[in-house]
Amino acid sequence: MTTDPVPAGADPRRLLSDVRTLAHRVRVDQRVTWFALLVLAAVTFVGIPFDYYFLVLRCVGDGTGCQFSRQGVLYYWPPALLLAYAAIAVCYLRVARARGVGARVLPYALTGVGLTVLFTAAWIAARMYFPTHPQQFPEWVLVLDRLIAPWGTIGVALLVLARLERNVGLLVFTLGYLTVALVPIDFGWHWQGRDDTAFLPQQIVNGTVLLLGAIGFALAGRRRR
Repeated sequence: MTTDPVPAGADPRRLLSDVRTLAHRVRVDQRVTWFALLVLAAVTFVGIPFDYYFLVLRCVGDGTGCQFSRQGVLYYWPPALLLAYAAIAVCYLRVARARGVGARVLPYALTGVGLTVLFTAAWIAARMYFPTHPQQFPEWVLVLDRLIAPWGTIGVALLVLARLERNVGLLVFTLGYLTVALVPIDFGWHWQGRDDTAFLPQQIVNGTVLLLGAIGFALAGRRRR
C-alpha cells in the first residue's frame, strides 16, 4: 500500500486502473491457497487407516445381504476437519499480518465448520435409521450422499474460498475436484479380494488431487514472486 499524494491533474482513468491493479495485488497477497489444499490432502490421507480399521462389513448367508458402515467417518473426520479449518484460518491470518494486508478467510473457515456439523448430523441420522429400514436408492441420492460426505463438503467449502479470494484458478480446480469426488472410482480394485477395501481408490484419488493442487498453487505463487 502507498500513502503518496495523488497529483491534482492525474488522469482519472489511469487512477482507476492503478486502484484496480493495487486491489488485485492485495487479493493475490492474501492467498495461501497451497497451504489450505495441503492440509486438506493430509487430512484425507491420514483418514485412510481410520476408515479402514473402523469399517464394519457384515454379510449373512451366501454374502448377498451385507451391512456396510464406515464408522471412521464419525470417529475421525469431524475433529480432523475442525482442526484443519482452524489451522488454515490461523495460517491465513498470520500470513496476512506479516504482509500487512487483511484476511478474508473466516467466512471460509466458518463455512467448513458448518458443513462439518451438517455432515456429522446427517451421517448419525442415517446410521440410526437405515440399519432397520434398508432400501435401494436412485443414483441422484447416492450423489447427494457423496456431496455431504467429508470429501464432498471439502469441495463445497473450497468454492466459498474461491469466491472470497476471487480466485478463478481455485474455482476451476475445485469444480474438477468435485467432479472427481462425486463420481465413484474404484477401478475394480478390491485388495486381496476383500470388499472392505473398495473405498480406498476413491479416497487415494481425492487426496492425490488435493496434493497436486497444493503443489500447483505453490509453484504458481513462487513464480509470481
